[in-house]
Amino acid sequence: MRSLPAWLSAALVLALTLGTLLAVALRAEVGRGLSSGDWAAIRFTVGQAIVSALVSVALAVPVARALARRRFRWRGALVMLLGAPFILPVIVAVLGLLAVFGRGGLLNAGLAGLGVAPVSIYGAGGVVLAHVFFNLPLAVRLILQGWLSIPAERFQLAAQLNAPIWRLLERPMLARVVPGAVLVIFLICLTSFAVALTLGGGPKATTVELAIWQAVRFDFDLGRAALLSCIQFGLCAVAAVIAWRVTPVDGFGSGLDRVVARWDQSAWDWAWLLAVTLFLATPLAMVVWRGVPGLADLGPGVWAAAGRSVAVAAGSTVLCLLLGLSLALRGGIVMSIVGVLPLAASALVMGTGLFLMLFPLANPATLALPVTLCVNAVMALPFVLRVLGPAVTDIRASYGRLAETLGLRGLSLLRIVILPRLRRPLGFAAGLTAALSLGDLGVIALFATDAQETLPLAMYRLMGAYRMDAAAGAALLLLALALGVFWICDRGGRMDVDA
Repeated sequence: MRSLPAWLSAALVLALTLGTLLAVALRAEVGRGLSSGDWAAIRFTVGQAIVSALVSVALAVPVARALARRRFRWRGALVMLLGAPFILPVIVAVLGLLAVFGRGGLLNAGLAGLGVAPVSIYGAGGVVLAHVFFNLPLAVRLILQGWLSIPAERFQLAAQLNAPIWRLLERPMLARVVPGAVLVIFLICLTSFAVALTLGGGPKATTVELAIWQAVRFDFDLGRAALLSCIQFGLCAVAAVIAWRVTPVDGFGSGLDRVVARWDQSAWDWAWLLAVTLFLATPLAMVVWRGVPGLADLGPGVWAAAGRSVAVAAGSTVLCLLLGLSLALRGGIVMSIVGVLPLAASALVMGTGLFLMLFPLANPATLALPVTLCVNAVMALPFVLRVLGPAVTDIRASYGRLAETLGLRGLSLLRIVILPRLRRPLGFAAGLTAALSLGDLGVIALFATDAQETLPLAMYRLMGAYRMDAAAGAALLLLALALGVFWICDRGGRMDVDA
């Protein structure tokens, strides 16, 4: 039961990651070299990723410290808000940021009232701003875990000795946690496509993934696209290996799980918490505010695109759960490596490889939806495996000997023992995969024509046609679908979980 599905899953993941990489490597025209535009794209990709990671983490440190020091009524809701950008469709967030920081947004309206020249969100500044919007919450969650890992007894001892807790406790904790957080966000920003597509795109603000898309869609220069795909994979692989090596180790030991009563609170805590709340909630509020009237402007094509998005998300979720469950049940270092391999790949590289493989055999546009389904499933696999793997290990440790005594093996073990206890992590993993797939604007932009467009692609095309009211309605629909499927799946996993 454990081996065959796991090896089949591993073969599919390897085919979509290393197999597609091999396809682009064989097609890459290494001898032609890189143009000045390609070098500019590489420099911008690495540069914006470094700046985005450093700014996100620098702003996250005081916010996480404020959350660690304060206990207030809406603290849980704020922590929940910090998790929202991870499942928020990128194109929706971009529209919300445009409503606040764009040419006709709230910021420029305020500057006009003060007689100050307007600012532009397009270009490198807009790309970094959007990446900070997405990754600041992630950085806060990572660093907050570092603060919460310091036992309360250490703070009590520091208080009794009147010792400086910043120098003795907090600064060493940050030295362990911050490098890993910077590298994870740097890796995420390296694969930026939708943000660069909507807010960048000029000669000075083009990422490698955007250059790949332009080479395929506009120039049909498959050799250049393949060469850029190899470079993109190399950048991601190096960053992933470094991020994996820089794993923080426990430096403070365990405590008695007491709640820390901090005495070093500051009024600046409220300022940071208010600022991050406004920064995250205002774009989302603007999406809702402008999206409700725009729902009336949605044509049949947009609703059909929404149906295709839901179908692709459902298929991606089922496939990803099957892959993740089979790899988690098999376990072992080989399956773990296969499961995290997509972190070193990117959706555009996979898409380019599949395009090169399918182009001689069939029209890639006709296979746009199945290809998007498979790529979305594989891209979500590392997160799903991270959720399911520890849960399967715990179940085996707790019930493995009893199951052997009762003679439960194979499908009986899976049906009676494992699946009922995996409902909660399965529900969370399903919601996460479905939400990420619904918001994807990567591979589908590489393959699809109007007949295959999904809701994010339809929304992008509405923005490109300056139909902003309809785009706002599509954004609200996409937001509702992403949050709705996540809630339904997560809630479904928790209902009657003890039965």
